[in-house]
Formats: sequence, structure tokens, C-alpha cells
Amino acid sequence: MKLVLAQMKHETNTFSPVPTPLARFGHGRERPWEGRGAYEELKGTGSALGAFIDLAERAGAKVVLPVAAQAWPSGRVEQEAYEFIASRIVDAVAQGCDAVLLDLHGAMVTERFDDGEGELLARIRRVAPRLPIGVAHDMHANVFPATGRVATSLAGYQTYPHVDMYETGIRAAQPILNLLKKESLPALAFGHKPMLPHVMRQSSLDSPNREIQARAKEMETRGALSATFFVGFPHADVPYAGASAVVVTDRDPELARRYCDELLEMAWASREQFVYRPEPLAQSIMRAKGVNAKPVVLLDHYDNCASGGTMDTMAVLGAMLDAGLEEAAAFAICDPAAVAQMKEAGTGARLTLALGGKTDMPSLGLKGEPRTVQGTVKRIADGLYRNEGPMARGELMDMGPAAVLDTGAIEIVVTSRQVEPFDIAAFRAVGIDPAAKRYLMLKSRVHWRAGLGSIARAVVECAGVGVCTSDYSQLQFRHVRRPAFPLDAM
Repeated sequence: MKLVLAQMKHETNTFSPVPTPLARFGHGRERPWEGRGAYEELKGTGSALGAFIDLAERAGAKVVLPVAAQAWPSGRVEQEAYEFIASRIVDAVAQGCDAVLLDLHGAMVTERFDDGEGELLARIRRVAPRLPIGVAHDMHANVFPATGRVATSLAGYQTYPHVDMYETGIRAAQPILNLLKKESLPALAFGHKPMLPHVMRQSSLDSPNREIQARAKEMETRGALSATFFVGFPHADVPYAGASAVVVTDRDPELARRYCDELLEMAWASREQFVYRPEPLAQSIMRAKGVNAKPVVLLDHYDNCASGGTMDTMAVLGAMLDAGLEEAAAFAICDPAAVAQMKEAGTGARLTLALGGKTDMPSLGLKGEPRTVQGTVKRIADGLYRNEGPMARGELMDMGPAAVLDTGAIEIVVTSRQVEPFDIAAFRAVGIDPAAKRYLMLKSRVHWRAGLGSIARAVVECAGVGVCTSDYSQLQFRHVRRPAFPLDAM
């Protein structure tokens, strides 16, 4: 048995000004992992591709792994980067194989294609019309009809924070391996609902998604090979952004259809609970000051790099400084120029920096606004670390050269590359104990709960500034199918 395994993951925020060249998939290198390097880097990790590798090895299969490419969310993927990645996958399939297993995000938008994954699958079908295709998707996938028509098996994460990437790889791949052994014949049903759930209301730890995902898991004990409700990624202005579902059964298309429709109806009935209503930033900061516990997590959720944020807006950090919050840490401000200044000055140097605000946000009609900050360079780091888990366990993270600026009240982590703080290892890499702080500002939305949720004694959600805004009125949706809830009265 010969299997082609590959990874192509990017969640595209079409409102984001952050570019997505090929190097963004390289984590400090000029290009993504390829061939044996990709195999060695992803083997043993908690990724869907890590699961594919383990299953293939146990099956005694010959493995071809042409490329493993994933990048932090940002703007549309440059077409040259997409062609580099997609061509390596398609070329490997064209050489002949028994099946292909793909670790894809499901919300990739390129300079030419609104549905990057659907285009990849169509190209694979052109060179291998009958090839079994197994696909693992992120819960935030915007599933287009092309994917539903072409994939043989498709499974998505059932947790947000995404702590089941590896298990999703198993759920996506096992039906394909059973098909090759003639032990099953996957039947797939998919569908959509015209709704854009707010990301801040999508966690599987909270209602209503908790109950929907629980039902999906129950379906997998009652005849479904995989059952997935996708909350979708609303910051992609593409026709099929939003909620969808996919269910795969063994030789039972009617059951797949019935289960798929049930998940969609559960979501639609709960649509009001998927709406998030932010409060003014000043009110959030006042609430944080009144909490008599530590640490208090302050979520700068409008500028989360894991949703395509620039990670350099200063509204929430500035409000903390203005309010006089002390014993605090902030992770992080992405400002390569500031890091370079801090490295040149050296540990212990006292500096005045124009911090952050280097990036304009044309989609919001906003210019970047740096903040003048004084402090001491406390630490300089190379920015490399491996996640301890449970999310993306073992995967290499690279925030680029990084430094900590201590204002006396707040230790500010300044990075050269965007990286979301969802793992304790991010703080250990810069010498900070987050549990010892009174206030902890995180540029995150939900994923922080995976590795840091256990230390939080209180959480205050702060509506700052950024292209991950939860205020849909700040975004101009021109291509999403309308009507769509809550953009329209339905």
C-alpha cells in the first residue's frame, strides 16, 4: 500500500493586512518542510498529520510526504506560495498511490481562489479520478460544496480549543484505510446554514457548541464513521463562510444525510446564542481592577494572530498602562523593529520605544498607532519553543527573536513573528511565570484556555482594536451569501 500524506493549513482573514508569502509557512525558513524533513518534524506530534504517519506506519504502508505547510492566519495567501504547496501534493499523487490523506485547514483563501482546499481537491481528482481522499479539517473550516463532492472521508475538530487534532486525523484516515481493505464504503453528506457564529461564542467548552459537539460524538457511537459541525470562520468574506456540517457513514447515505441535517438544525435553533456582544474597553478595564484574585486574564481578542490579527495594536495594553495596572505581563506585541532596538541596547538597558502600531488596517479604515513606552530590557530570547500541549503537542513554534520590556508595572513580551499564547511553553521561552502575575494580557480568543485556562482565576474580555473584531458592523461583507444571520434579520 502506498499513501501520499500532506499538510496545507492556513486560516485566511480576508480583512487582514498581514501578507502570506511562502516564507510564512516556513517558521523561520524560506519554505515549508518537505520530504524527509517534513516526516521527521511532524512524526510524534499531536497534529492530524502526526496521526496519519502513525496509522501509515502501523499499516506497513509506503509513505510519500511531499510537503508539510502551515502558517499563522493572515491575509490572502500569495498565489505563488499556494502553487508551490499545491503542486507538490498533486505531483506526488500523479506518481501513483492507493490513497491520499490531507491535513488541511478548510478556510484558505488565495489571491485567485476563494476555496483553496476545494481547488486542491479538484486538481487531485483531475490526475486521479477514483483515488480515495481523506481530509482532516479545522473546526473553523468554511466548507464549499466542491469539498463535499470530492472528499471520500472528511472529519473536523470537535473541540475548540483544538485539543483533538490527532484524534481528528484518525477519524479522517481510518475510513480510507478500511476502504482499501474493503471493510467499509464511506458515504458522505454535507450541508450549510446561513449563519456566521461569532468566534467568541464558538468554544466547545460553552453552550451552544458544547451540546452540538457532544451530539456529533454520540453519532459516532451510533453508526457514523465521523460527524462534524463546523462553526466556520466569519472573517473570510467568501460565499460559503459560516456554519456547515459533514457526516460520513458506512454504506448508509440516508443516515449520513439525517445526521448532517440534525447538526445543522441544532445550530440554527441556537443561532442567538452564537451572537457575541462586546462591552466598551474602559468598562472591561474597570471590571478587571475590581477583581480580588490573580491572575486575571485580559483577552485582547480583537487582535488575535490566530484569527489573522496584526498582533501589534496597542489599545488594550495602552488602557492597562493608563489604568495603572501592576504585577502584569502582556503576550505579545509583534514589532520586529522594537525587538531589534532592544537587542542592540542589550539586557539591562533602559529604553523609550515607539511600540506597536506599525501596521495600517485599510479594511477598517484605521492607521497604526504606536504607543510610547519606557522600560528596561529584561530578557532577550531566540523565540523557539515546542508546545507542551494539550494543543498542538510537540509542534515547533517560532516567535522570531523576542525580548521582554519591563515597565516596572507590566512585563511586555515583544516578538518578531506572530504567535498565539496558547501554551505555557510560550511564557517559559521568555522567562515569565504567568501564574505569578496579577494581570495577564493575552492576544487570544479561545485557544489560551488549552494551556493556560487552568491558572486563570478570572477572565475579562477586552474589545480593543483589530481585524479580528467581534463587531460585524466594522466589516464590509461583499461576497458572503445573503441573507446570513446575524448580518441580516432572519
